[in-house]
Amino acid sequence: MSLGNQVAANLPCLRRYARALTGSQASGDSFVRATLEAALSDEELKASLADGRVPLYRAFNKIWASAYQDAPKHEELGQHEVAAQDRLRRVTPLNRQALLLTTLEDFTASEAGEIMDLGEGDIQELVREAIDEIDRESTTSVLIIEDEPLISMQLEDLVSSLGHEICGTAATRTQASEVVANNKPGLVLADIQLADGSSGLDAVDDILSLGSVPVIFITAYPERLLTGDRPEPTYLVTKPFQESTVRTAISQALFFGSSRPFA
Repeated sequence: MSLGNQVAANLPCLRRYARALTGSQASGDSFVRATLEAALSDEELKASLADGRVPLYRAFNKIWASAYQDAPKHEELGQHEVAAQDRLRRVTPLNRQALLLTTLEDFTASEAGEIMDLGEGDIQELVREAIDEIDRESTTSVLIIEDEPLISMQLEDLVSSLGHEICGTAATRTQASEVVANNKPGLVLADIQLADGSSGLDAVDDILSLGSVPVIFITAYPERLLTGDRPEPTYLVTKPFQESTVRTAISQALFFGSSRPFA
């Protein structure tokens, strides 16, 4: 496989990670674009990308880490992004970065350490700190839109174990609308393909028309949502999933308080 094709194959996952890390489709994609531009202008960096995902994420990390302290001033941002950036500043960003790398992206602690220029033990400690932060977060009500009963039950158990309430479950777009008519959720976990052929995307659109709610899409076909052809979800978990990955996504979505991408 050529270097270009290899990098292209890893881009959807890197974009997912960048968006989860920043809480923004626009910001995440901007950092990914800056990483690719840096690789094009540096032959040594470009050659290193032939070694797979780790050097690509390492290159991204250097770009993100150098720019993080230079976040835009409040007067340059919308109200939603101001709130998110304020919350970010109250949490050590390394904690969430280590957690995302080892759960959402499934790197080992050793690989995450290579990406972040830290030791394996440091990564493990950062992950523990991040989990502690998750456990201290306020609880909310969660709507689960999933047509596979066993997966729905698994998500219910996971959400409940985190201290959140289940405001309802739905296997179709119609059922989702019925739940929301009586109980507006504080978070939505949604599959894309539902039992009656309806779309989880449409069900989420119905909910978002009533107001901003964090949404996490859980799907076996993430590439269908990461095409660049339409607004894409910031929070996306691939089936089959690890519970730690869903837990991380819930933390990120509640941390930023919205799934609406920033302008």
